[in-house]
Amino acid sequence: MTEYNFIENLKEGKSSAYNQLLEQYQHQVFMGCLSFVPNKEDAEDIAQEVFIEVFKSIKKFKGEAKLSTWIYRITTNKCLEFIRKKNTKKRFAFMQRISGETNIDNTKYFTEFNHPGVLLENKESTERIYKAINLLPESQRVVFTLAKLEGKSYQEIVEITGKSLSSVEGVMFRAKKNLQKKLSFFIKNED
Repeated sequence: MTEYNFIENLKEGKSSAYNQLLEQYQHQVFMGCLSFVPNKEDAEDIAQEVFIEVFKSIKKFKGEAKLSTWIYRITTNKCLEFIRKKNTKKRFAFMQRISGETNIDNTKYFTEFNHPGVLLENKESTERIYKAINLLPESQRVVFTLAKLEGKSYQEIVEITGKSLSSVEGVMFRAKKNLQKKLSFFIKNED
């Protein structure tokens, strides 16, 4: 079946096409979510939201990009939406602490996982790197995550983000420089 026929079957609501979509993209979407949100349960929840969005929006898909690129764009946007909401909750919790309310969960957010883009020996190093990545401005975080954790080419990042190639290259350069600064503290302390 060609991609065009597959997409048409999805638009027609054929359950076999939806099953094929899940089978074909489930792992890729989950790993993409895990790259942005290094917590297995949250990544699973976001992946479910991605497929709900794909199912709801497939009729709007115009075919200007590959289906996989379109799905990855939805994945990236859902992850960023989740991160923004989480950061809002952190600010609210901070305000509660200031006002004396102490109903805050202090459990660690990062969980053990096996992601092919992260080849580290221990959880502490993984946490440091993710914390540093999450301190990057959003555009740098997206480009860096797509390139270094997901292994996407610059051309794929251009298609996913809608940025020009020179913009992606510039953002990546700045992301690497910013990460060097943020991680240099940890490297100095480990030596």
